[in-house]
Amino acid sequence: MNRYYLAIDIGASSGRHILAHMECGKMVLEEIYRFPNGMIEQDGELVWDIDTLFEEIKLGMKKCKEMNKIPVSVGIDTWAVDFVLLDELDRRMGNAVAYRDTRTEGMDEEVYQIISEEGLYEVSGIQKQIFNTIYQLMALKKKHPEQLIKAKKLLMIPDYFHYLLTGKAVTEYTNATTTQLVSPETKTWNWDLIKKLGYPEEIFQDIQMAGTELSNLSEQIQQEIGYDCKVILPATHDTASAVVAVPSNQEHNLYISSGTWSLMGTELLEANCSPVSREHNFTNEGGYNYRYRYLKNIMGLWMIQSVKREIAENLSFGEICDRASKSTITSIVDCNDKRFLAPFNMTIEVQNACRESGQQVPKDISEVAAVVYNSLAICYAHTMKEIEDITGVNYDRIHIVGGGANAEYLNRLTAKFTRKKVYAGPTEATAIGNITTQLIAFEELTDLQGARKCIYESFAISVY
Repeated sequence: MNRYYLAIDIGASSGRHILAHMECGKMVLEEIYRFPNGMIEQDGELVWDIDTLFEEIKLGMKKCKEMNKIPVSVGIDTWAVDFVLLDELDRRMGNAVAYRDTRTEGMDEEVYQIISEEGLYEVSGIQKQIFNTIYQLMALKKKHPEQLIKAKKLLMIPDYFHYLLTGKAVTEYTNATTTQLVSPETKTWNWDLIKKLGYPEEIFQDIQMAGTELSNLSEQIQQEIGYDCKVILPATHDTASAVVAVPSNQEHNLYISSGTWSLMGTELLEANCSPVSREHNFTNEGGYNYRYRYLKNIMGLWMIQSVKREIAENLSFGEICDRASKSTITSIVDCNDKRFLAPFNMTIEVQNACRESGQQVPKDISEVAAVVYNSLAICYAHTMKEIEDITGVNYDRIHIVGGGANAEYLNRLTAKFTRKKVYAGPTEATAIGNITTQLIAFEELTDLQGARKCIYESFAISVY
């Protein structure tokens, strides 16, 4: 009889429940439920509809009961940096504000009055992103200090969902590091920094590593969904789970976790918090088993997702990719320009960027998409060169994992501009990494090395 494991993977635009089991030494996946997600405007803020998301989590878990495939464990991963605050009665305070909200504008300067940008990188190793939790908390301190005064718990989004399932409040390590408040040396909260910034110490929960058994489901949840199972902490930051699923046991791997964001980097056993690393805006985010994901955020397929919604809603991503491959436009934009983070209209923003730089202005979906794909691939090539220069390693291949691994044209462009062999897949890397952590916890897989060998043998990998 199969033993099932459930990964609940929630991204910025959708979430899904992936059920998995082992069969003849290979991992077998089955998507059993999918639901939409997205930021909404509420009280003048861009927020996540947390209550609806949790109802969707439970609906998908009920599907397991209906299918008579009850999992032995479940784990939830989401995006990083965002959080909720709970009061003394464990009631949520305020909105679950999304990272693309403008509340953090100017908050970097407020933080740098207390600790310099250089000093902050030295003690955190985390790249500057204006939406990092450290700046979100400063926005609360300046604009809604009453919330911080009354708060008793801070939980990252996946930690909050785990709390709702079990009643146990902890912070998982990989997501905790994205707050910019965790020390890469002690691998726990940087209490000195937290005190200097004036954030209440009591709100920060114990940090636990991915693979930790959190608890069984609470009695209330058991009654609601019709069964009990273990909750195993995966690498709750979706990129961290995706990196777990990079199907290679080479000593040095270069990867792109390709989705709404493109996260390009390598794995290190020690953080690189050097001035050179900071100048190139690389981050040392926590990974599984205290590895470091040494990477750079690149705007990613968010640009294509936005353009599709604006001018090609009826086309699939595959069709958009195919049309772009037939375009001859050569215009390029800087994908990492903040103008593309949350523009009113992405298509117009891309067109304006081309016009302002004296290049051909793309007119239709074929040309706009071609500009985006070519710009992304060139950005990958520049980032790869930076990584090689900083680490002193000459990588012979790039592994592209996540939904973007399906973008054949982008994969070919990446191979062309980087002059590296590109291995694309698996596409469900985040869910696979989530499940992998559970499988290791239950000793169905021995360790990360054995798991990556299993992943390579279980899923299709395309080579360019």
